Amino acid sequence: MIDAGQTAPDFTLPRDGGGQITLSALRPKAVVLYFYPKDDTSGCTAEAKDFTAMAGEFEKAGAVVVGVSKDSPASHDRFVRKHGLGVILASDEGSDVCERYGVWAEKSMYGKKYMGIERSTFLIDGSGTVRNVWRKVKVPGHAEEVLAAVKAL
Repeated sequence: MIDAGQTAPDFTLPRDGGGQITLSALRPKAVVLYFYPKDDTSGCTAEAKDFTAMAGEFEKAGAVVVGVSKDSPASHDRFVRKHGLGVILASDEGSDVCERYGVWAEKSMYGKKYMGIERSTFLIDGSGTVRNVWRKVKVPGHAEEVLAAVKAL
C-alpha cells in the first residue's frame, strides 16, 4: 500500500500506440497515475474522457496523466480510438504494478467476491514522491479535484 509522502514505485509498462512508458522518465513533470478496472466500461470511459477533456490544463500545470489497467495494449488502442482519448494508457497485464501500489484488491458484486483493480489515483510530484492518494474513487468531479491538487503543488 502506497501512501502520500512515500517514493512512487518506478515501473516500465507497454502502452497504447506501441512502445513503453517508464514512470521515472517522465520527471521532472508531475504524474497523475490513475488505476481503473477495465477499458470501455461505463465508469472507466467516463473517467478517461474527463481526464482527456482536461489534458491541456494538466499539461499547462506541468503534469502528465497516465491510466493503468490490466487490459492489453491492443485493447487500450481500441479504447483510445473509439472514444478519442488523449491520455497515456499503460498495460499491467501481470498485475505487478497494481499490487505494488496496493490497488489490486478483493471486490464484491452481487454477493460474489473477486479480485480486481480498485479505482485509485496517485499524484506524484516531479521528484517521484507521492503527494496525494485517492482510493475508491467516484468518477464525477474527480478529474477536477485532481487538477486542483496538481495546481497546488
